[in-house]
Formats: sequence, structure tokens, C-alpha cells
Amino acid sequence: MATATQGKGALARPARTKEVAVEVAGPSRREFLYYIWGASAVLLLGQVTAGIVWFALPRFREGEFGGVFRLPTDEVPASGSAPVAFPAGRFWLSNSDQGFLALYAVCTHLGCLPRWVDTNNRFECPCHGSKFEADGAYIEGPAPRGLDRFRVTVTFTNGDVATMDGSGAPIPLEGREIAEVAVDTGDRIMGT
Repeated sequence: MATATQGKGALARPARTKEVAVEVAGPSRREFLYYIWGASAVLLLGQVTAGIVWFALPRFREGEFGGVFRLPTDEVPASGSAPVAFPAGRFWLSNSDQGFLALYAVCTHLGCLPRWVDTNNRFECPCHGSKFEADGAYIEGPAPRGLDRFRVTVTFTNGDVATMDGSGAPIPLEGREIAEVAVDTGDRIMGT
């Protein structure tokens, strides 16, 4: 309402009120426990996610076991000669009459390390006497199957590329000259 002294168009000022202090209460015990449980659940989920990512993603570098080994041509054995060992990659390169392949250097019986015996022209396990041919095929002994193989990719000098199939069949060289060999020790194929 306007008073007579203020004039006709003036608005009335509201009366001043006292300022009231507002107090905010802290969380109750129940709310506090909800916050703690929520934070614990988020922390646990974060740790589980980090663990899954850590173990699920491959972290093998080239040139270490579990990764890819790129080998020059001077490392490749001649056809019909003794296989060549690569201890860092835990495999043998074999160039048999059937073709070229990389054999896992661990016996399929109990995990011993078979050796190439030149006099018998075969792999022999020193622990329990399992015997394998140059292409890893099972001959005799307590081993349940032949030596496992690693997937091999061979690049030839004419530009052709041959990759071992899922059965682990040797790659036939057919007189072609090899430019590079890549052995993937993270991709093991079970022996037969």
C-alpha cells in the first residue's frame, strides 16, 4: 500500500524481517554407512576392471616368449637337415620333407625338454623316453600326442606369403627362397 507521503505510483516497502540462521545437520549414521558402502563398491569394481584389463590384453613384446619372433633367412635350417633350437622362444625350427614348421620345445607328456638326437634323427625326451620325428609326429613313449606347434608365417623373396593353417600342417616351400620367417609363440597348435 502506498502512503500519502510517498505519492500515488510508489510501492510500499515490505517490512524488514529478522534473518534466521539455518543449521544443516550432518549425515545421519545410516546415510554415512550408505556412502561408505557405495564408495567401497565403486573401489572394488574399479579394481576388478583393472585386473580384467591387465590379464585380458596381451602384453608380449616382439622377440620374447608369447610374442612374435622374426627370424632372418640364415636362421632357417636347410631341407632335411637337423632342426635348429631357439631357447629364447622355446621352439625348434624344422624343415622336413613335409615342409617348414616351428615345434614347441616342450614334451606333451610331463613338460620335459626333448632334445634332437642326430644319430637317431629324431627328438627324444630324456625324462620318460618319448620319441618324436623331425616334424613333431609321435613315434613312441608315454606322450599322448606329437609335439605342439606354433603358427608360422613365411615371406618368400617373390613376395608370396604363406601362413600355417589351424591344423598345424607344415608350410611346403616348393623350392621357393625364404625372405623372412615370423613365429608367433602366443598361438600354439596342439600336436596330433
